[in-house]
Amino acid sequence: MSRTRVKREPQRGVYDRGTIDAILDEALISHIGFVHDGHPFVIPTLHARVGDVVYIHGSAASRMLRELDAGVPVCLTATIFDGLVLAKSVFNHSVNYRSVVLLGTATRVPDEAKEAALHALTEQLAPGRWDEVRAPTELELKATWILALPIDEASAKVRAGGPEDEPEDADLPVWAGVVPVYLGAEPSTYDWQRVRDGRVGAKEEAP
Repeated sequence: MSRTRVKREPQRGVYDRGTIDAILDEALISHIGFVHDGHPFVIPTLHARVGDVVYIHGSAASRMLRELDAGVPVCLTATIFDGLVLAKSVFNHSVNYRSVVLLGTATRVPDEAKEAALHALTEQLAPGRWDEVRAPTELELKATWILALPIDEASAKVRAGGPEDEPEDADLPVWAGVVPVYLGAEPSTYDWQRVRDGRVGAKEEAP
């Protein structure tokens, strides 16, 4: 916990699994940080949480996946941008957000469990899509690597609410407040199950 404990604005740190899981489940994109040959890399990727692990996937030829499979430490981050916070001073401008930092070591999913993990990744992105399309062939599965990162060392950081202006700025004749922000989807003939009222959110759990 010490490595993931929030030090800057510690009151925004959240450590319960419910919050961490909810952010991972709603976020579409995460970023993977690792060091290769002494150089830091941060790579965007898709992910899916299943229980106590997060899956990431890619080509069997991927440098990132091969490096992580070798046991290098990895940092996964996911962020949801909820609003632009405009204050009456430049210094106090901010954003509302929900984020997760997950540290650990990833392991490669064995061949016999690969299809189930790929099913989870597909359903995370587009619920119901797995049953609509052709299943992967043995050759396609062989060309795909999936890594599992356990949720053993993680924290969330959340900011919500309005600007925190200084008392001496209260009477400045300038607008201050929050501009809500959400990820939206354009109208489409495809019924994307993560879209409700034009907003992209977490997939709905089965009753």
